[in-house]
Amino acid sequence: MRRSTAVIRPRLAAAAYNPTRCSSSSSNSASISPQETPTVDSSDPLSELSFVLARSNWLDDPRLPRLAPSLTPHHVAALLRSRPLEPRVALGFFDWISLRPGFRHTVDTYFSLLQTLARANLPPRRAEKIVISMIKSCSSAVEIHSALQSFKSLHQIGFLPSLRCHNFMMMKFARFQMIAEMKDLYEQMQKDGIFPNLHTYNTIINAHCKEGNIIEAKAYLNYLLQAGLDPDTHTYTSFILGYCESDDFVRACRVFLLMPLRGCTRNEFSYTVLVHGLFEAGKVKEGLSLFSLMDNDGCSADLHLYTVMIGGLCKLGRDVDAKMMLNEISQKGLVPNVVTYNVLIDGYCKIGKINDAFGVLDLMESNGCEPNVRTYTELICGLCRNKKVHKAMALLTKMLEDGLLPNQVTYTSLIQGQCMEGDINCAFRLLSLMKEKGIVPNEWTYSVLIGGLCKGGKTEEAMAFFRSLSENGMKVNEVVYTTLIDGLCKAEKVDIARSLLEEMISEEYIPDSHTYGAIINGLCKDKMLQEARSLFDSMLEKGIQPTVVTYTILIDQLITVSGSAEGAMALEQMISSGCKPDVFTYTVLMKSYCEEGRLEEAESLMVQMQSNGIAPNIVTYNTYIDGLVNMGLFDQAFSTFMTMAEAACEPIDETYSILLKLHLKKKQVDGDFVAANCMWEKLSLDVVVELFEEMAKQGFTPTVKSYSCFVKRFCKLDRLEEAKSLFFHMQEACKVPSENIYTSLISCCCRLNKYLEALAFIDSMISHGFMPCLASYQVLLSGLCDEGSLDEAKSVFTSLLSRGYNCDEIAWKILIDALLRKGHVDMCSYFFTIMEENHCAPSPETYDNLTKELSCIVNDD
Repeated sequence: MRRSTAVIRPRLAAAAYNPTRCSSSSSNSASISPQETPTVDSSDPLSELSFVLARSNWLDDPRLPRLAPSLTPHHVAALLRSRPLEPRVALGFFDWISLRPGFRHTVDTYFSLLQTLARANLPPRRAEKIVISMIKSCSSAVEIHSALQSFKSLHQIGFLPSLRCHNFMMMKFARFQMIAEMKDLYEQMQKDGIFPNLHTYNTIINAHCKEGNIIEAKAYLNYLLQAGLDPDTHTYTSFILGYCESDDFVRACRVFLLMPLRGCTRNEFSYTVLVHGLFEAGKVKEGLSLFSLMDNDGCSADLHLYTVMIGGLCKLGRDVDAKMMLNEISQKGLVPNVVTYNVLIDGYCKIGKINDAFGVLDLMESNGCEPNVRTYTELICGLCRNKKVHKAMALLTKMLEDGLLPNQVTYTSLIQGQCMEGDINCAFRLLSLMKEKGIVPNEWTYSVLIGGLCKGGKTEEAMAFFRSLSENGMKVNEVVYTTLIDGLCKAEKVDIARSLLEEMISEEYIPDSHTYGAIINGLCKDKMLQEARSLFDSMLEKGIQPTVVTYTILIDQLITVSGSAEGAMALEQMISSGCKPDVFTYTVLMKSYCEEGRLEEAESLMVQMQSNGIAPNIVTYNTYIDGLVNMGLFDQAFSTFMTMAEAACEPIDETYSILLKLHLKKKQVDGDFVAANCMWEKLSLDVVVELFEEMAKQGFTPTVKSYSCFVKRFCKLDRLEEAKSLFFHMQEACKVPSENIYTSLISCCCRLNKYLEALAFIDSMISHGFMPCLASYQVLLSGLCDEGSLDEAKSVFTSLLSRGYNCDEIAWKILIDALLRKGHVDMCSYFFTIMEENHCAPSPETYDNLTKELSCIVNDD
C-alpha cells in the first residue's frame, strides 16, 4: 500500500516533531510503568488501544498486533478525536496502522489527525502535507465531497489551506469532472484572498475543455490574463482539446499553429491531443501528416502517442496500418506496454479478426508483457461476438488459472455470447456464477438477459424477470425498458410494449429515440403506418431527434404501402432534416427499385451513395445483383459480383444462392425449379461444381466460405452424401475446411444416427487445430448413449476433458442438458466421476445444481 506523504515512521516521529510543544498531561501519561497498569476493558478495543499507546514503548507491546486486525478507520478517527495522545505518538500510530495489510486511511482519519495535532500548534508546513495527503487519498466523487467538507472546516482548527492545497483539491475535482464544485472553490479563493496561479487556471480551463465547453474555458482564460499571467503550453493544448471535443478542427488547428507565434513550444502532448482528435473524426490523412511533422518541433513520438495512433487506425478498420505502427514502436527502441497491445487486440476483435488478436497475445507474451484483465476481457468479447462462446469460456478458465479476476464486463460478455447461441439456460447459470463471485450485475447484464429471452420467444419470462428486478430492489433504467419494449415489438406484442412505454414515462424514465424507434418498428410490422407516423410526429414534438434507424423503418414501410416514389420523397425529407442516411437506408430504397424493375434508378442510387461517402455493403450488393438476375442481365450481374469482391466485400450465403440462381437461369433450367424452395432439395452436386468452374473463369476463385455455403445447405436438408462429396472436393483443391463446415457435418451425421462418422469429423477437426463446440459433443454423446455405445461415449468424454473446455460449461451442456434431460442418469454420474478424477470439477455452484438435478430425477423415479 502506498503511504501518505504526511506519514513519518514511528521511531522517527519524536525527531520529526518538536517535543517542547507537547502538553504536560500527554507527557505524564506516557510514563506509566508496567507496575502501575490500571484495569482495562478488553471488550473495548479503543480503551485497550488507548492504554497501549500511553506507554513509552508502545510499539513493542504484544497487544498491538492482536488489536490491529479489528481496527477500522472509524476506530482510528474516534481514537484520535477522543483520546489525549502526544503528537509524536499520534503521528507514529497513524503511520504504523497505515502499513497494516488491508487498512486504508480515510478523510475522517486524516482530519482527526489534524485536529489532534492542532491542539499542539501544528506547524503550517506539516499541516499542509497532511491536508494534501487527505485529498490524494480520495478515489471517488463521494470521498471528494467528504474531503471538501473537512477542507472547509480547517479554519476552525486554526489552519487556512494554502494555494498548494487548493490546487490539489482543484485537480481532484477535475479528475471527476466536478465542475460546479471547482467553480465554488475558485470563488471561495477570491473571498479568502488566495490568489490563483497559472496551475490553478490551467486545471480549471482543462476541465471545461474536456467537456467541450469553450465559452467557460475562455472566461477563465480572461481571468488568467487579468491576473497578469501568461498562457503556457498546457493552456493552449487544453484549448486544442476543447475544440476537438466540439468537432471544431479548424479552430483546433489554428490554436496549434498559433502556439509558436505566441512563444509557446508545442510538446508531445499537444501533438497527441490533435492527432487523436483528427483520428476520432475520421481525418486519418490529416492525422498522419501531423504525426510526420513532430520532428520539426523537436518532439519524438512516445509510447502514448503511438498507442493513440494504433487505436485510431483500428477504429477506422485500418488494422494492417495499426500492426505496422506496432512494429515501428519496436524499431524506435520503445517497448510496447499492455495498454498498447490491448488497443490492437480490441481493434482486431471488433472487426472479427480473432486469430490476429490471439497473434498479438502471443507476441506480447513472448516479449515478456503479461496480459491483464482487460486483455482477456477483450478477447472474450471478440470470441462471443463471433459466436465462439465455447472458446470464450475456455479462455475464462485460463484467465482464472493466471490469477486474474473476471469483472462485470467479462461475465456480461459471456452471458451475451450464450444468449447469441440461443442457450438462455447457460446465460442464467453464468449470472448465478457472477453473483457467487461477488460481482454485481448492472443494467447492461439485465438488458442482455431480457433480450435473450425475447429473442428465444420467451417474452412472458422476460416480463417476469423484468418485474423481479424491481421487486428485489435491483435498479433498472431506460436501457432495460427499451430492450424489453423492443423484444415485445419484435414478438408482435405492440400493445403490451406501448403500455410499458407509458409505465416507463410514469416512473420518470425518459424514452429516447431507440425506445420510440422500437415501437414504430413494431407498428410498421403490424401494418399500422398511421399510428407509426403519429408516434414519429410525437417524438419530434418532444424534441427527440429520430435516429437513422427510425427513418429507415418508416421509409421501408412507406415503400411497402405506396411504392418507391414515396420512399424517395421520404429520403429527401430525411436529408433535409439533417439526418444523414446510412447504407441500410439506401439499400431499402434500392430493393424497391429492383423489385419494380427500375434498375437505372437502382444504379443511380448506388452512385449517389458512393458520392456521399457511403460504401455499399454485402446486403446492398446482393439486392442489386438479385435485381439484375431477375431481369436476365446475367453478365452485368456477374460483373457487379466481381466489383463487390474487389471492394473486399466478402460474399455470404445469400450471395451464393443468388449466383446459383444466375447459373441455373443461364442454363435455361425450368423457371419454377429455380424460383421455388425446391431448388436446394433437387440441386445436384454437378451443378455446384459447374458454378465454381464458371466463377473461376470469371476471375473469382471459390473460397472456403463458398464451399461452406453449399455444405451447410446440403447438411440442413440432411443431404449428407452431397455435403461429404463437396467436403472432399475442397480438400482436393487444397482448402482447409472451416469450423462451420465441420460443425454442420457433425450435426448432420448425428441427426442421421451416423455417430462414428461424426466422431471421425471431430477427430479431423481437432487435427486441423480447431476446437469443436460443445454443442457438437452434446449431440454426439447423447446419441451414443441413446444407442447403447457406452464405451465409445466414455472414450469421447474423457478425450474432451483434455481440450481445455470450461468445466462449468461441460457440466451444464453435457451432463445436465445432454444426459440428465434424456434420462441417462447413470452415465451422467459416471461422467462426473471422470471429471473429478481428471481434476476437472466444476464450481461449487454448478456442483450444487447438478446434485439437485440428480436428486429430483431419483426422487421422481
